[in-house]
Amino acid sequence: MAITRIVVDGKEVLAKTGQTIVDVCKENGIHIPTLCHDEQLKPLGSCQICVVELQGHGLVASCATGVADGMVIQTNNARIASARKEYLESLLTDHYGDCVSPCQDACPAGVDVQGYISLIARGAYKEAVELIKETLPLPAVIGRICPHPCEETCRRNLVDQPISICRLKRFASDYELLNKEGFVPTIKPRTGFRVAIIGSGPASLSAAYYLIQKGHEVTIFEALPKPGGMLRYGIPDFRLPKEVLDREIATITELGVAIKTNQALGKDFTIKSLFGDGFHAIFLAIGAHQSQRMNVEGEDLEGVLPGTDFLRAVASGKPMELGRRVAVIGGGNTAIDAACTALRLGVEEVAIVYRRSRAEMPATEWEVEEAEEEGIRLHFLATPVRIIGRNGKVSGIECIKMVLGEPDASGRPRPEPIPGSEFVLAVDSVIAAIGQRPDLSFLAEENGLKTDRGNIVSDPDTLLTDITRVFAGGDCVTGAATAVEAIAAGRKAALAIDRYLKGEELVGVTKPFNISKGQLNELMGREEFAQVERKPRRKMLKLRPNERHNNFEEIELGYTEEMAKREAERCLECGCKAAYDCALRQLAAEYEVSPGAVRKDRYYYPLDKSHPFIERDPNKCISCERCARICLDVQGIGALSVTYRVGTTEGYGGSLLNTTCVSCGQCVASCPVGALVSKIDMLPAHEVKTICSYCGVGCGIYLGVRGGLVVSARGDVDNPINKGNLCVKGRFGYDFINHPERLTSPLIKKDGEFVEATWEEALDLVASKLASYKGDQFATVSSAKCTNEENYIIQKFTRAVMGTNNIDHCARL
Repeated sequence: MAITRIVVDGKEVLAKTGQTIVDVCKENGIHIPTLCHDEQLKPLGSCQICVVELQGHGLVASCATGVADGMVIQTNNARIASARKEYLESLLTDHYGDCVSPCQDACPAGVDVQGYISLIARGAYKEAVELIKETLPLPAVIGRICPHPCEETCRRNLVDQPISICRLKRFASDYELLNKEGFVPTIKPRTGFRVAIIGSGPASLSAAYYLIQKGHEVTIFEALPKPGGMLRYGIPDFRLPKEVLDREIATITELGVAIKTNQALGKDFTIKSLFGDGFHAIFLAIGAHQSQRMNVEGEDLEGVLPGTDFLRAVASGKPMELGRRVAVIGGGNTAIDAACTALRLGVEEVAIVYRRSRAEMPATEWEVEEAEEEGIRLHFLATPVRIIGRNGKVSGIECIKMVLGEPDASGRPRPEPIPGSEFVLAVDSVIAAIGQRPDLSFLAEENGLKTDRGNIVSDPDTLLTDITRVFAGGDCVTGAATAVEAIAAGRKAALAIDRYLKGEELVGVTKPFNISKGQLNELMGREEFAQVERKPRRKMLKLRPNERHNNFEEIELGYTEEMAKREAERCLECGCKAAYDCALRQLAAEYEVSPGAVRKDRYYYPLDKSHPFIERDPNKCISCERCARICLDVQGIGALSVTYRVGTTEGYGGSLLNTTCVSCGQCVASCPVGALVSKIDMLPAHEVKTICSYCGVGCGIYLGVRGGLVVSARGDVDNPINKGNLCVKGRFGYDFINHPERLTSPLIKKDGEFVEATWEEALDLVASKLASYKGDQFATVSSAKCTNEENYIIQKFTRAVMGTNNIDHCARL
């Protein structure tokens, strides 16, 4: 074969006659993106993503252009990038789907909701928790207290009710903790770097969890007697039992994280002293523990309590004298928790006063409903103007009625007082829960830490402050927010600190490219949701209202295993199963294509789920024709066809069940997007290279392993036996490995029953039995799954040890 010389990106390269430009570039480590190209197929060049600039010819498809001596080629410049971006935008305008599920996109921590729900549905609870903990280390905690914005975006809202995402998270984590099958992450070798974390709330615990896995030494400093921050001292037991919190904190300390309590910043140590003690980086996550003042007359009377101080005192076991009647000011979760706590302490009458309407309450709806069930009165559109006292103690609170006006900076209607509408509530105590802020009194000892409106300032992408090596995140930066947002900040800090310590460029985490079918209001009335079977949401088991008084028992009792599985099965699986390896998504991110380029008003084609192993979605097809061509040209089947018409794909020519399909899965393996996928959920997995065990052919295969599950299989293109091809068993037949009744240890019959035994016991028993047979009393039949090498050993054993030629192999290939 003749050798030619070409120039690629200014470098002379040797090529063989007959090769295409993309082949030569691949051999020389030069990346050219492709979509329609498959090495097993003849070049087509239909997608135009692989264009390069050929001197004298302009832009050409590199997968369909053969090399010629003297060619001068540019593989990447502004013109090429612009053309590729334009082609990608053209493809995406007709690409209807969700890269990731709306619930995952709405989760502040980015948890793979669809993934862990699918694992719960199949009973893989440990694997579900492992997946959750990739981005959220406290699932049992968050599963109890999260306001679950994910459920607000759940597409099941268009059918009946959203999936109970938060409670499913709680179920899986509770199951894991109670059954002591806890997931333990891999810890990298020690780096020698030491990180100090100030505070032990959700942001701190999250940062510690991910930093310790990177091999860094982590020490948490906590001002209060026990770790947990607002999780312990701001959330009462009836929402979050302390034993649940302690168990999840233990999963972090057991990894090697040290926690030092009763150590307050500015009192027991300073930032400077920590650096002097040998710490290489510091993460400030001190929370927002100070209640905001109401700034009304009488606020300093005896009986007026800041909400966070009140909850902290109760959590610490301090006795509280509240009197017979209590008013709580505020409409957030702290206000609701304070009111319900006061009721459990024996207060006869509890009222909540909130300046806006019920619709604007920041508290979660179910907590408001539970408060009402317990007899707490809600006064909406009212605000205190002064607190009335007698002999230095609270005796009442004067309020004024409000009306909602124009939206304020938060987007909510601004409450405005109605002149002359004052009224008085007779109370013995007032609990102010109108907001929280961080305690920055330690700043007197620190120079260079910038603040803004009472919060610490840090870079939003890296969380680095104005002090070198000091990072800050969570409520002390954002102001009082949710625990799941703080956890997300902690993980972000851990990734940034790890990069900093390793000397890498300090940049934020790049958000992946995602397209969406649209918001719920844009999808109302769509046929695809009208056809979904209605299945009622499983109700959470709860203590009855009369069972909650005078005790702090947890209100929600959790799902049973059966309830959790049935609830998980309601998931619509909105996210694309090819999201983790979709070539179109990766290229859209690389060439900075705007998700807004996607046309949302295109025609919707029903999904084809009739095939036992393959799911087909014409809405995601980019008409590269790889599926149809590989089915015909490589497999010789011709079961697939793609009909293409101006800007849209009509379909695949009917159900695969009505074709000559042999279920080899070649179409799934070749599809560069999510138009053809395995019906089994495609989860991110660690691939293990092995040999398919279904027969003796010896096909090379990669199994995707997730925890104790096999979740995917693909052929090894470099294996000379099968060259990436697999039969239906190799491609889709691995589910038996995950079956709960699969034997994983030998069984020996004793007293008429099979009992588990060790391999040594089992082999000894077999050997002793075989020793009682000789010559032609014995015969060997090997399994069809045996390889040639195994068959050789079997025949050797039969002839040399057992002394017989009675050998057969049951496979007929």
